Amino acid sequence: MTKSQRSENKSLYSDEQRRRRDVSPWTMVQGILAPLQFLVFIISVGLVLRYLVTGSGYAEANISIVIKTLFLYAIMITGSIWEHDVFGRYLFAPAFFWEDVVSMLVLALHTAYIANLFLNFIGPREQMLLALAAYASYLVNAAQFLLKLRRARLSARSSDFDLATAMEGS
Repeated sequence: MTKSQRSENKSLYSDEQRRRRDVSPWTMVQGILAPLQFLVFIISVGLVLRYLVTGSGYAEANISIVIKTLFLYAIMITGSIWEHDVFGRYLFAPAFFWEDVVSMLVLALHTAYIANLFLNFIGPREQMLLALAAYASYLVNAAQFLLKLRRARLSARSSDFDLATAMEGS
């Protein structure tokens, strides 16, 4: 069995971590914030692209990016608290290490956008391109988390199946 096969067979959560995940109020907070952030992202991408194509709607695009960034900060802070509740550390728990690494890039790009908003290091067009780079990194990160969620669900189903099979054999 290869190392990747072993890691695929390994459950994302121990039984105790799964219990802590299920009782943490931050699990629900994450479940609410994530789709809301994605909705804001979709709207904002439209506004940014409209500005880049037509040259109009700069203020609306900026407002939407700031709102998206605020959602990102909220989900990162509450996600860190959730990670601490479940894994005992605020960031870089082994189960979510790479998701957290990419999250740092996402945060850096969004924060660079906000800093530029106040300091005007680059022009409006470049600022919108920076926002799109931040959004591309966000999409990669969102995909990481969705794949992790899918893996956790498949692992839980497999554990439930194994438990049911074991109980039938008794």
